[in-house]
Amino acid sequence: MSDCGCHAEANNEAERRILRIALALNAAMFIIGAIAGLIAQSMGLIADSLDMLADASAYGIALAAWRRSAMFKANAATLSGAILLILGLSVVAGVAWRGLMGSHPEGSWMMGIAFVSLIVNATVLRLLDRFRQGEVHLRATWLFTRVDVIANLAVILSGVLVLLMHSPIPDLIIGAAIALFIIKEALEILREAKEARANALVPTTES
Repeated sequence: MSDCGCHAEANNEAERRILRIALALNAAMFIIGAIAGLIAQSMGLIADSLDMLADASAYGIALAAWRRSAMFKANAATLSGAILLILGLSVVAGVAWRGLMGSHPEGSWMMGIAFVSLIVNATVLRLLDRFRQGEVHLRATWLFTRVDVIANLAVILSGVLVLLMHSPIPDLIIGAAIALFIIKEALEILREAKEARANALVPTTES
């Protein structure tokens, strides 16, 4: 695909409404997932819920960046990436703590909540598809949601394995894997934000 410079923007009320819907859904699923993760002693669910929180933050930042300068949008993407990186590192620490202290995750809870989250995220991902090739702060929202879909599938798989093996190991492995994937996506967003900031500093010349 050629670089035509025609990036998608949240430049009308319909697109801003999509971001508001995505923000509300992810904020709700963060609360549900976090509570369920604590009840079920599942690091996979907790990691997934924190990923939802990062998504909600990204959507809020994207709304705040509407009709702002390219530099503001690059800075907004940097903030999104930094939040995601911090959450990823926090989950890694949580997995290590659970591994040392022990846990007894409930596989049925993991599968049930993750399946609901999967439906929500698949819907949001389809709504955000127009932002897939958008400006860096909008592309971050699409990347965040793509991470969520993959994480949901991983948590469902780990729930099955927990039930079959009667062991917390699959949950800890999936929690760590989600955390590492979150960190990878965070670094990608930060890299793109750095490039966008550099481009914003280049003065435009009129022919």
